[in-house]
Amino acid sequence: MEEKRVEKKQEMEINFHRILQALWKRCWLIAAVAVVTAVVSFLGTFFFITPKYESAAMLYVNNSVSLGDASIDITTGDLSASKELVESYIVILMTRSTLNDVIDYAGVDRTYEELKGMITASAVNATEIFQVTVTSPDPIEAEKLASAVAYVLPKRISTIIEGSSAEVVDTPIVAVRPSSPSYLNNAIIGFMIGLLLCVAVVVLREIFDITIRTEEDITQNCPHPILAAVPDMLSASKGGYYYGYGNNRGKENHAAKQPTTIGPEISFAASEAYKLLRTKLQFAFAGEKVCRVLGVSSGLAGEGKSLTTINLAYSLAQLNKKVLLVDCDMRRPSLATKLNISKYPGLSNYLSGLSEFEELVQTCNLKGAEHAFSVVTAGRNPPNPIELLSSEQMNKLLVKLRTQYDYVILDLPPVGEVSDALAIAKQTDGMLLVVRQNYCNRLAVSAMVRQFEFVEAKVLGVIYNAAAEHNGTYGKKYYKKYGRYGYKYASSYARAQHNATMEQAAEEQAVAEGSEVVK
Repeated sequence: MEEKRVEKKQEMEINFHRILQALWKRCWLIAAVAVVTAVVSFLGTFFFITPKYESAAMLYVNNSVSLGDASIDITTGDLSASKELVESYIVILMTRSTLNDVIDYAGVDRTYEELKGMITASAVNATEIFQVTVTSPDPIEAEKLASAVAYVLPKRISTIIEGSSAEVVDTPIVAVRPSSPSYLNNAIIGFMIGLLLCVAVVVLREIFDITIRTEEDITQNCPHPILAAVPDMLSASKGGYYYGYGNNRGKENHAAKQPTTIGPEISFAASEAYKLLRTKLQFAFAGEKVCRVLGVSSGLAGEGKSLTTINLAYSLAQLNKKVLLVDCDMRRPSLATKLNISKYPGLSNYLSGLSEFEELVQTCNLKGAEHAFSVVTAGRNPPNPIELLSSEQMNKLLVKLRTQYDYVILDLPPVGEVSDALAIAKQTDGMLLVVRQNYCNRLAVSAMVRQFEFVEAKVLGVIYNAAAEHNGTYGKKYYKKYGRYGYKYASSYARAQHNATMEQAAEEQAVAEGSEVVK
């Protein structure tokens, strides 16, 4: 029970860290939105809000009583009574008869309801002095109404409350500057509203976003280890060679220059990632010299599964191993197109009894590669691919291949799209699951793992594909330690090749001219 609490707490901390990263990544957008809302608020205040002016009169509550020529001064208790009278005076002020008298005296065209909404009255610092403030779009009108209140209210009070009166302490004046709106305050409010709304959108989007962004997203939804993190080799072509089953997937980007994604000319970092994957597979089967059948699948189409099988096959072939790559995706095959080999006949032809197996095997020599591997394409699209893959003929074929090759790699369809991979997964010695960053989602990863575990397939681990160099635990450690070496190595290799080429050209030119080359 305690372990579950710890795991849950750790998951919450990781999610909180991810939210902070998302906020930091979009801080410029948040700031821009906040500034825009501040400017909009300022301009809206300036053009659409009418300025208001205030004029105020202060009155003192007098509770003294006069008897002829003599006057009886009020005591401290009378002053307390005067403070209490302030509330009564404000009530008298807001009566219909008092405000109608104010309107008549000021000579303005206002109704009782309008004037009542324009007047505010309150005690000044809990004293026996109270202030009456009139707010109006016209400063002169505000002053007239406030002066009318200062004239009418004392008379009205003296007629209602015997022995009490109100004396004017401060007379109203015409306001020079508007009291509202405040352009600065409204701009600040607009800035804060834009800031909070944008932050809320980013946070909610991050909370409900289930896309795989980091390696932690995989480890939280998959109990199997990440065997390798292959860097994004298609950033320049926007994912040009990733194919999918949907309508919006599988569109090849015909750019003038495509990055190399297969074979010996891939980037140094990608090459090292596949070598790391190869090494871990060797450790997984250490001490066993029999042929190993590896299945490669993914949760969704378009995650780079086929590219992974090609590069893995080439990497194993570099060890002078006999490697056979089989395209088992009979619904949407892609190996023949990527490797520029003949599509027919293929696996479907053999399983249907239309071709012999020897007719299917083709040798693949990638450009610039010193080692080759064998390939069997998917063949023609059959109406029943899952029946063919789960047939006895397929089982016999795998038994036969184990005697002829060191490694057999099966390029299986994505399990989240079709169930073909499940039909043959148990016949493999291990499954490799390809998960593409910023493409696959956590639900697809969890569902993929559950389905392979349901058919009792042995899952070796996950290949984190198209990973950004700055994301993920492995990416940070790997690129930080080896990134500079890789670039240095690549640059030195390029210079050595250039020097060798120039030297060879000089020798050929010297021989042609009949002169001796000076070294």
